[in-house]
Amino acid sequence: MLPNPSYQQHFERLRMCVIIPTYNNAATLAGVIRDVAGYTHAIIVVNDGSTDHTEDVLSAFTSLEVVRYTRNAGKGIALRRGFKKALEKGYEYAITIDSDGQHFAKDILLFIEKLDKDGPALIMGARNMNQESVPGKSSFGNKFSNFWFKVETGIDCPDTQTGFRLYPIGQLRSMRFFTRKYEFEIEVLVRAAWKGIPVTSVPISVYYAPPETRVSHFRPFKDFSRISVLNTVLVVIAFLYIKPRNFFRSLFSNRNWRRNLKEQLFSADASDRLKAISVGFGVFMGIVPIWGFQLLVAITLAIFFRLNKALVIIAANISIPPMIPLIIYLSFKAGAFWMPGSAADLSFSKGIDLETIRINLTQYIWGSITLAVVAGLGFGFITYGLLKLGRRRKKITINETGVL
Repeated sequence: MLPNPSYQQHFERLRMCVIIPTYNNAATLAGVIRDVAGYTHAIIVVNDGSTDHTEDVLSAFTSLEVVRYTRNAGKGIALRRGFKKALEKGYEYAITIDSDGQHFAKDILLFIEKLDKDGPALIMGARNMNQESVPGKSSFGNKFSNFWFKVETGIDCPDTQTGFRLYPIGQLRSMRFFTRKYEFEIEVLVRAAWKGIPVTSVPISVYYAPPETRVSHFRPFKDFSRISVLNTVLVVIAFLYIKPRNFFRSLFSNRNWRRNLKEQLFSADASDRLKAISVGFGVFMGIVPIWGFQLLVAITLAIFFRLNKALVIIAANISIPPMIPLIIYLSFKAGAFWMPGSAADLSFSKGIDLETIRINLTQYIWGSITLAVVAGLGFGFITYGLLKLGRRRKKITINETGVL
């Protein structure tokens, strides 16, 4: 079957192909290939170790590029090998479509229109998950996946489990992936978003065969467990690295970083209470004894608790090098309160270094936690009082000038 010439021109212009991963879907595979072949001859089929008569089906199509291996490795591996083959052949984009007949090749045009209109992106084919034929477990799984994707990236996506997607594989070329089965489609989606690749969607049609004829290789317990473990890892990475990284990038993204910092510090939409809590929390994190991780943990928790991140960062810098000897000294003094009779007597004039901490570690830990709590509360209350005082003075000045 020859593709429509006007459709094929789009594929050639965009350097795009279609990848069809398949595993034991011989009954529907031929129909999917014929439908896609009406739009392009740039088709790569990945036979993921099928044990049915898939190879007989493929032999009827002479113009296909086929990637085959004898042992089933999982959908993630199938897609990754499909991407590799597509890149080797010089393609920059790849549309993936499942071989179970669930999707309609006519929707390929929607992806092309979206790409031409909005530019390079990872485009998801969003299914209507509210129709009656959608299995309950699929609807729940999709909502579950959408929620965690929003937590990990901050992006709303109506269908994160769809197998009908357009990948900007040229932009994914340098990325190394780790997952092998269904969870790969979550990993590549989240990590593409972290890389700065836009993630968008187009509404597509979907067909769910009757339950008695439906073929699914998704194993609810094993695959859901794999996805849950992956989401746990991605959430940790998001809060410990990605979100702090994005914050710093937004803060120092241009030459007006001082203005950006000032806006963060004195933002009108933040209450005096929130600002004071942010300062107090920053001071606490700057003193608490997790040296080397203080700022990272402070930023992560500030994002989680929706504090003023700039104020937290500035206050956490109470532990700058000139202040460290004083903080250690005060920590030992505070620790002495918890260890009557066995506390080390440390004088500020004496050399204070890491060896001193090592020898008297228990006293230092208890004391630094105590100092962090006291100093955090103290700075928080002082900040709140100064902000209220400043606001009151400003109000008095306005009233005296007659400007109301």
